[in-house]
Amino acid sequence: MGEADQRRECGRWASAQLRRREMAAATSGARRCRLSKVGPGRRPPPARVRVAVRLRPFVDGTAGTSDSPCVRGLDSCSLEIANWRNHQETLKYQFDAFYGERSSQQDIYAGSVQPILRHLLEGQNASVLAYGPTGAGKTHTMLGSPEQPGVIPRALMDLLQLTREEGAEGRPWALSVTMSYLEIYQEKVLDLLDPASGDLVIREDCRGNILIPGLMQKPITSFVDFERHFLPASRNRTVGATRLNQRSSRSHAVLLVKVDQRERLAPFRQREGKLYLIDLAGSEDNRRTGNKGLRLKESGAINTSLFVLGKVVDALNQGLPRVPYRDSKLTRLLQDSLGGSAHSILIANIAPERRFYLDTVSALNFAARSKEVINRPFTNESLQLHVMAPVNLSQNELLGPLEAKRARGPEEEEIGSPEPTAAPASASQKLSPLQKLSSIDPAMLERLLSLDRLLGSQGSQGAPLLSTPRRERMVLMKTVEEKDLEIERLKMKQKELEAKVLAQEVADPKEKENCAPTVLRPLARRTVTVAKPLKKAVVMPLQLIQEQAALPNAEIHILKKKGRKRKLESLDASEPEEKAEDCWELQISQELLAHGRQKILDLLNEGSARDLRSLQRIGQKKAQLIVGWRELHGPFSQVEDLERVEGMSKKQMESFLKANILDLAAGPRSSPS
Repeated sequence: MGEADQRRECGRWASAQLRRREMAAATSGARRCRLSKVGPGRRPPPARVRVAVRLRPFVDGTAGTSDSPCVRGLDSCSLEIANWRNHQETLKYQFDAFYGERSSQQDIYAGSVQPILRHLLEGQNASVLAYGPTGAGKTHTMLGSPEQPGVIPRALMDLLQLTREEGAEGRPWALSVTMSYLEIYQEKVLDLLDPASGDLVIREDCRGNILIPGLMQKPITSFVDFERHFLPASRNRTVGATRLNQRSSRSHAVLLVKVDQRERLAPFRQREGKLYLIDLAGSEDNRRTGNKGLRLKESGAINTSLFVLGKVVDALNQGLPRVPYRDSKLTRLLQDSLGGSAHSILIANIAPERRFYLDTVSALNFAARSKEVINRPFTNESLQLHVMAPVNLSQNELLGPLEAKRARGPEEEEIGSPEPTAAPASASQKLSPLQKLSSIDPAMLERLLSLDRLLGSQGSQGAPLLSTPRRERMVLMKTVEEKDLEIERLKMKQKELEAKVLAQEVADPKEKENCAPTVLRPLARRTVTVAKPLKKAVVMPLQLIQEQAALPNAEIHILKKKGRKRKLESLDASEPEEKAEDCWELQISQELLAHGRQKILDLLNEGSARDLRSLQRIGQKKAQLIVGWRELHGPFSQVEDLERVEGMSKKQMESFLKANILDLAAGPRSSPS
């Protein structure tokens, strides 16, 4: 190889190394910026569902030669299980974390759950799900025991500590924590904190957030508060004895912890983060559990909801247009956790015994599919609108009662409200920084003070309107002054326009009558008139008019115009004014009437049922009745004989003649098909 070739190879190697460094820097930067604030119009960054598998140890009395283990861990992220089709091969799975038989509760919590708690302080959602067959240790993983606490007590202890640190005095945010606890038992949502509430409904707000109206929320400030509410509620959860477990969970339990944050200074933002801690009921094989009666019904509801959960995961992985969240209450509640806006952790619990081989393989396959689900967490942030309200108050609304009384004067004081209410002492102390402003209405002052007392009675959730900080108060005073100056300018401009209009009216009164006035004035006189009736006219067929016009010496007077006078009454007129109004009167020649009646009579005597249906107000049933009467009694002698056939009254006969006489006089018309 020559020297030139060596230089080219060195250049390629250097450029390849540079590209690797740039890609590594970009990847690390993407990892660091994953939780950064997403700009407007951009989609939130994706976050894959993280899956951890926990292998429980052998239960006492089951280990032995007759029941050998079928699962073995390879490292901290992978495991292998025997292949039931070929005993000489194994199936290997790889997840985000694998915890073997000797793993402790602290290892699982610190390795998988603790890192997601920070997202709650950023206004994002998080969820932890315990999945697996019955007897695999899901409840032990989530609750634990007094000696070995599980995920739920450890997460609440750390979360309350974080909120105390972040919400301390001097920090920009004030934090509060509330908890709710519910179970899904046989497709019914039951509140464990309030068992008497009955079946609750699951709703979705305008922003797509899942909520449960009527679900009780308990505020907690310490772990002692949490235990005081959680332990009695846990005893309300539905459990039952089976062959595999003496205290088998018969429902899905969901602990919802909500973290509310409010910014202490402008712009007074508000954030909300939710933590879902879910202990799912295990799938059951009724042949091994021996379920009968009520236990069999509970098992069917559990397996159905878990089957729908698998369908949801498959639909998300395949990118189907419809994800069946609404097919089950469980999947409806997990809409944020799977394919939604939460940082989700799935802890799949499995058993090592060979007799649980099929359940273990099913749980591992579900965990492998769930690992491909993509969520898109975002920050739930909004503005606290009721804190911004004082900026819109006018200068007159921020004064004390004494200054308002002096500014109003004695005359306005007599005209004013008869019983002005004095402000209480506590309210006057709040108003002390704003006492130097001028003119306020006492009624408006009382309304402000009532609103301030109402918000103050809400504790930390309320924000006092009148005791604003110095910086916000100065901004408020400046805004009020600017608004007052603008109002004064508008008043001066209005006065100038009014003076200009008055001068124009005095200079040229005739021009004022022709042009539209700028300033609207009340009318000196108003005329009240009676409403005119609608003009009515009867339109004759064109064929009839043409046929009549063709006859010699034919006079056609169908509509005649007549004049009628009406009196108009005025408020200040001494003599009534008369005005002629046009109206129309119908006049039909006798020859035309006779011709139409003869046409109807001929049609009644000679026409078929199909021809009779061409007459108006004659249908199929009446046409058959007329034909039958004609066959029995002979032809009709006059049109009025139709009254005996159909039993029509005189009024109905007149209506029948008016509807048909003009059409038949105009000439033949086609019968309906």
